[in-house]
Amino acid sequence: MKQLVIGIAGGTGSGKTTVTNAILQQLDPERIAVIQHDSYYKDISTHGGLRPEEINFDHPDSLETDLLVRHMEELRAGRAVEQPMYNFTNHRRLDATRRVEPKEIIIIDGILILLDGRLRDLMDIRLFVDADADERLIRRIRRDILERGRSIESVMNQYMKTVKPMHLQFVEPSKHWADIIIPRGAENTVAIDMVVTKIRTMLGEVAVR
Repeated sequence: MKQLVIGIAGGTGSGKTTVTNAILQQLDPERIAVIQHDSYYKDISTHGGLRPEEINFDHPDSLETDLLVRHMEELRAGRAVEQPMYNFTNHRRLDATRRVEPKEIIIIDGILILLDGRLRDLMDIRLFVDADADERLIRRIRRDILERGRSIESVMNQYMKTVKPMHLQFVEPSKHWADIIIPRGAENTVAIDMVVTKIRTMLGEVAVR
């Protein structure tokens, strides 16, 4: 199977998932596997008894990237993997896993995926979704309150304590490794169309549909 691995990075709330969905809409979803780096967060039990508010979830060490690298190597070799599943409300790994089958197109989504050289080397196309900091913060607040059961105070405290500093230290500099930077996320339909055209060209197809 001819495979194409696409990495989609960018800050929290930048619109990575929306960009992924925009790409999926123009291609055949049955031929695409999507893996989120967020699923590889370490269980809270590995943090030595620290409370959630004491843990820097935005630091690279909070994620089991070694396992993600192994899974990507397995997928590229044509073998299925069992992706972890993570509960963001209680910060624990679920007992259940999600089986991911190798597909012609594999998309990796995550704020820190361009930091690790091993992951970068497994990617054929590296994207960075860029968005205004205020917009990212608003999206983060909405997501964490509606989807993850957080209070606005806890979201703001985490943003100021770890999210913003880690973005400046790790996420923003990783833009250097991107092949394509997409300002305004999925609103940038010209950039999305260019990426889809590139994907089709690299797969040697006139159209994937």
